[in-house]
Amino acid sequence: MPSLLEGIEAKYGRESDSSELDIPILYVPRKSQDYVPPILVFNDFGIDSAGSEEKLKCKCQNVQELDLAQNSLSQWAEVMTILRIMPRLQFVNLSFNSLSQALTDELLLSDCFPRLKNLILNGTYIDWPSVRKLLTYLPNLEELHLSLNGYSYVELEELEDGVSGIHPGVKSLYFTDNTISSWREVCKLGIAFPNLHSLILADCPINSLDVTSPDSTPERQYSRTESECESATSSTISPHHTFRNLKFLNLNNTLLSSWEDIDRLACFPNLAHLRIHGLPLFEYPQEYTKHERRQLLIARLPNIRTLNGGGEIGVDDREDAERAFIRHYMDKPESDRPERFSDLVAFHGRLDPLVNIDLSPERKVKVNTVYGSKSHKSKKINTKK
Repeated sequence: MPSLLEGIEAKYGRESDSSELDIPILYVPRKSQDYVPPILVFNDFGIDSAGSEEKLKCKCQNVQELDLAQNSLSQWAEVMTILRIMPRLQFVNLSFNSLSQALTDELLLSDCFPRLKNLILNGTYIDWPSVRKLLTYLPNLEELHLSLNGYSYVELEELEDGVSGIHPGVKSLYFTDNTISSWREVCKLGIAFPNLHSLILADCPINSLDVTSPDSTPERQYSRTESECESATSSTISPHHTFRNLKFLNLNNTLLSSWEDIDRLACFPNLAHLRIHGLPLFEYPQEYTKHERRQLLIARLPNIRTLNGGGEIGVDDREDAERAFIRHYMDKPESDRPERFSDLVAFHGRLDPLVNIDLSPERKVKVNTVYGSKSHKSKKINTKK
């Protein structure tokens, strides 16, 4: 299998005659013998190693983005060599390389990677200890992708040597299609990344946002409102306790099945953009139309500005939704009304039921027939025939 150096030389030229490599090549005219562009893309080239460190260092000093997805890298030693010889790297994609072997301390040097801001590790099956160690060498990381790694739990707490497990610089986390199902485990992501603005949890089998699940400690209870959360003791955890800065949340195709979970989302203090397509809550049974469902969601989520990727919710749309919400629940037993109902009634007042006006044309009409001086008996005619 070729090395990264061999791939670069085959694609951008080399000093000696190039040898044939069994990898797809798109020829790029070179400016000079050692010219390498700032963006390198080598998807599915079969690359399994770095190659000569000295030659790579000469060629790759100005590389800022490196995409090595779907290659054959399996040794962290080779990955760390590649990162080390490219000091200006800001973006690295290592997706679908098998990196399940542990990242050992011997491979981590005292030097860190201060320019790296975006790291993609989807489908690498990197274990949590390796993630923790890697993060300590990425002080300015802003976006992290850990999708498709089979994670059923989160383990990002403080390392044994006292190195902090908190990474305030990370703003976006992609965690799609893992096997995690407990929101208590998801909350650990918020502890490790306290300044998260965007969290993508699509296609994870999360079945509830309730943190009082059977594996929860008895003293940790869900707080309904943000003000109650603020006044609670430090031992009390709510679903939003560790996500105070979260602005965008994607829960598409999760297993949320209760309106209580929608109410919990309303308590996230800064959440403004939400995606919740494909939930069992909306599919079984399908008792609401698409329009009715959207109105019920808007009414329950007073702080959400965009829902499921649509345009920003306008003042009129929100008022219509809130009034529809009141009318939907006002004839139901008080025990079936959510807390939001009282809030909206206090704001809009008690509403009269909508008048049911039928504007459809008459199906039968009475017709009188007059011919000259003769008048015939009136008849009823079906207008549909």
